[in-house]
Amino acid sequence: MSITIPLQQALAMRDKGALLVDARSPDEFAEASIPGAINVPLLDNAERAEVGTLYKQVGKQQARRRGVEVVAPKIPALVEQVAARQAATALPVIVFCWRGGMRSLALAQFLELAGVPARQLFGGHKGFRRLVLDFFEQAQWGRLLVFRGLTGVGKTHYLHRLAELGYPVIDLEGLANHRGSAFGNLGLPPQPTQKMFEALLWDELRKVPCDGNALAEGESRHIGRVALPLTVYQALQSEASIWLNASLEARVRNILADYPAVDRLKEEFTQPIRALKDKLGKDTVTRYLALLDEGRWSELVSELMVNYYDPLYRHTLPERRLEIDLEPEETVLPRIQAAVATLWNLSPGKP
Repeated sequence: MSITIPLQQALAMRDKGALLVDARSPDEFAEASIPGAINVPLLDNAERAEVGTLYKQVGKQQARRRGVEVVAPKIPALVEQVAARQAATALPVIVFCWRGGMRSLALAQFLELAGVPARQLFGGHKGFRRLVLDFFEQAQWGRLLVFRGLTGVGKTHYLHRLAELGYPVIDLEGLANHRGSAFGNLGLPPQPTQKMFEALLWDELRKVPCDGNALAEGESRHIGRVALPLTVYQALQSEASIWLNASLEARVRNILADYPAVDRLKEEFTQPIRALKDKLGKDTVTRYLALLDEGRWSELVSELMVNYYDPLYRHTLPERRLEIDLEPEETVLPRIQAAVATLWNLSPGKP
């Protein structure tokens, strides 16, 4: 019986709870992997470099023998590590490396010999990466209805509330670990790499059938250090939008609520403020740094909105939109739900 498995079958099994194991080195795994996979490396970063150098400078046979020497003492621990994670499902483990080569084949065979059902992913992570790129190139998802508004209106907050009610929501900022502003990564975990962001986004967008709908927040092409695939960015521009309106005072409150424990982040705000010098001028930035130093957060946020963010984002006001005022607050969610229903019932492209 062949222990290889094609990509689409492997992904279908993943959706049913199969464990995916990335047998590549920690550095390769950190760059990108199949979402949900765990890393069980046969070779650590230094060992991979050593074997790779042998392969290039001496030859394949010597590299393989050195690989066996390095991996052999690890086999029992590797098997136990996978078996402990696989115990919750009867589905076989799916093991992959970069191209479906020796590392994933070896680990899959070790697991099979130890009585742990395992399959090797045909084509490896390289094949998965090709699938992701093709998916974005062909725009294989349904309509994305977009929430927009000036900074601080609470777009993400209301999208999360709709998600809790069962609406399909693509949380772009959540996937990017970034709030989509000059200060967007403060207090958040590091952003994923571009390749990993695309893999995570694929994993969400593939759930939106071509005849279906999902909600998303309007974003610029770049969200911090990662960029939306062009077809996704274009999809965000093509539909009528829900435009949220809120007072400046309410927006300031929302922003400060998004940055808990701001006093502990003071030093991290300094560089992003200094980076605004070319746009706002040296005197304005100096004044903002003084407000920061004195902890006058409401004033600082208010001035940043009026002088920087609002002029920057007001141009995103779309012609085709339904506007929602976020006051009175107790009626906001039903009015947003009614607006979503209205947009979903429109034919694509209609105002």
